[in-house]
Amino acid sequence: MAGFIDDDHDEVMSEINMIPFIDVMLVLLIIFIITVPVMKHAVNVQLPRAANEKELIKPETVRLSVQADGSYWLGEERIADEQLAPRLQAEATRNPQPDLHIRGDREVRYERVAQAMAAAQQAGLARIGFITEPGSAN
Repeated sequence: MAGFIDDDHDEVMSEINMIPFIDVMLVLLIIFIITVPVMKHAVNVQLPRAANEKELIKPETVRLSVQADGSYWLGEERIADEQLAPRLQAEATRNPQPDLHIRGDREVRYERVAQAMAAAQQAGLARIGFITEPGSAN
């Protein structure tokens, strides 16, 4: 046990241990050596020019509402069930094709909304969306 205890060196070590500092510096040096050539060597490429004009033609929106009693309203006009498919086909042939926004009353049976979606799909309308009101899901 006498070999483990050295009473002659009770002094406080006043030197900073430089080994961890040197390790960190070497790692940073390696990172910079790897990344600097990548940043400096760029390939010169002549990119094509393109006009960045915004599309001025915006498709219109057609609003299809399904009331609580199951009746269909296209815009502000009430339409019968047998008129729904021909009216949607007429809208689908317009250029640009309008977006269809479906508003379903909270109390309406889902079957009526599904029938409207099926009629829109068969008519060829590609962009169908739903309008909802923000609020709680109660």
